[in-house]
Amino acid sequence: MNKAEILVIDDEAQMRTLLEITLHSHQYKVTSAVNAKDGLIMAANHPPDLILLDLGLPDTNGHEVLKSLRQWYTNPVIILSVQKNEEDIITALDNGANDYLGKPFRTGELLARIRSAMRTIVPEDSNRVVTGPDLEIDLTARTVKKNNELLKLTLTEYNLLALLVRNEGKVLTHQYLLRAIWGRVLSASRNT
Repeated sequence: MNKAEILVIDDEAQMRTLLEITLHSHQYKVTSAVNAKDGLIMAANHPPDLILLDLGLPDTNGHEVLKSLRQWYTNPVIILSVQKNEEDIITALDNGANDYLGKPFRTGELLARIRSAMRTIVPEDSNRVVTGPDLEIDLTARTVKKNNELLKLTLTEYNLLALLVRNEGKVLTHQYLLRAIWGRVLSASRNT
């Protein structure tokens, strides 16, 4: 049984329904977002195994969403779009898309492309436990222990800690952390 999770980011209700029915019937877990903002938040809070992304979103161009995702999301992204011109395909692939499929598409072909993209996933954190003198972080079980006592962290606290552990030794910008954890960038020029 397939346990892979797929996030669909598409504003068309009929397309989301078609994808949900098709993917569920092949034992994929499916979540969906109707716009870029919700999709980025969902991807940051619970990174899926694969994202199906439409380019024609109501709030942000799909190319910009892809660029934002690729700043921190390493799993496959397949573009599903009615935009079939060569320029859009090249731009999407250059921005980090793993594949590009024009709408309308054949569901068999989509499923084959999903299987192909899923084979490229390197489970770098699977069965990974990070330990320190008094701390143990199990990235698979999503648990944190201090002095062998389980710590109760909020989802945001855990995601931030796991992100820092996965990027040990790297400098992470404030903007990167905001995007990775909350799926957005706050304006630096807010009035105080």
